[in-house]
Amino acid sequence: MASEHNHIPELSQLRTRHSSKWRRYGHDVLPMHVAEMDFEVASGIRKTLAKMINESDLGYLGPIPEVGEAFSKYAAKKWHWQVDAHQVKLATDVGVAAVEIFRAIVKPGDKVMVNSPVYTNFWTWIPEVGGQVLDVPLDRARGWRLDVDAIDKAFASGVKVLLLCNPQNPVGTVHSREELTAIAASARKHGAIVVSDEIHAPLTYDDAEFVPFLACGEDAEKVGICITSSSKSWNTAGLKAAIVVTKSDEMLHLVAKLPEAMHWRASLLGAFAMAESFDRSAGWVDEVVEALDENRHHLLAEIAAKLPKVKTHLPQSTYLAWLDVSEMNLGDQPAIKILEKARVALDPGTNFGPQFGQFVRFNFATSKENITAAIDRISCL
Repeated sequence: MASEHNHIPELSQLRTRHSSKWRRYGHDVLPMHVAEMDFEVASGIRKTLAKMINESDLGYLGPIPEVGEAFSKYAAKKWHWQVDAHQVKLATDVGVAAVEIFRAIVKPGDKVMVNSPVYTNFWTWIPEVGGQVLDVPLDRARGWRLDVDAIDKAFASGVKVLLLCNPQNPVGTVHSREELTAIAASARKHGAIVVSDEIHAPLTYDDAEFVPFLACGEDAEKVGICITSSSKSWNTAGLKAAIVVTKSDEMLHLVAKLPEAMHWRASLLGAFAMAESFDRSAGWVDEVVEALDENRHHLLAEIAAKLPKVKTHLPQSTYLAWLDVSEMNLGDQPAIKILEKARVALDPGTNFGPQFGQFVRFNFATSKENITAAIDRISCL
């Protein structure tokens, strides 16, 4: 559903942007890789930023209760999740938050569990603090669902931390309350902590229900820490600001140990843009999700018609599609072949787990015309 709130500029105009998506490759490449959207940023965010710049209001980031208050209001309305604004702590970005939490709870050599296929940087944040990645993959046969029994066995074996992706990037799975509640109970039983990255949560479609991990009862509150930001859903990744959310005294005490510098290294503009996003620009994301809903169906229809050998599914959240291209016989590095021969940039599946060499991730947060052009190019291989 196109509107002035989710307008996408022409391709020629998009190519004048300064972000990684538009500078990494030449102008003959259609960039459908890095997770940022082509929609114009919400007018409320632009007005907030313009006002601060025009007033030379660009100093250090000090106290900003507006963020906790805005997120608490948004969570209650969107997910019926009651958040204490005083348990919302600012961070530089989600990655920095994850790494600093690990510094506080992970010793060199400790195993941190992930569930592949999963966001590229999950594989790098853990080694950054001397931890080891333990992969408990999603169950593809059940539609890329969490393997709760295998996660329980990992906790029982002594794994003390799970880095959860909720919703799951790149497959778009929205984890169920039943799954999350079971994981919380297992973590509490075995003395483990769950760090839940929920950055894609507002981008969940109407045929699924996003459930915050910390909204899954006392067990989840006792063992869980949420890390999130407005940056993904409101398309402001370059502004650098995120939040860490807790629901229990135990986790609040743990988070209090994180470096104070994590706050100071966040962006003044990013923090106030985040407050604006969760408060007065919440409706913008709802309209964008309507447009993305059309796009996900359009992409699958184009794939069915023009790339019948590609296997995929309809994501429940995110603007990312997970494509199995194994039957296209593109060699050991299909993403590179697609880039070189079709001039379409996709993320290689190995970014999300070493066993996914025959997969690629496709970003459909763009116009239907760009989606069709990308599929047309790939179909010529």
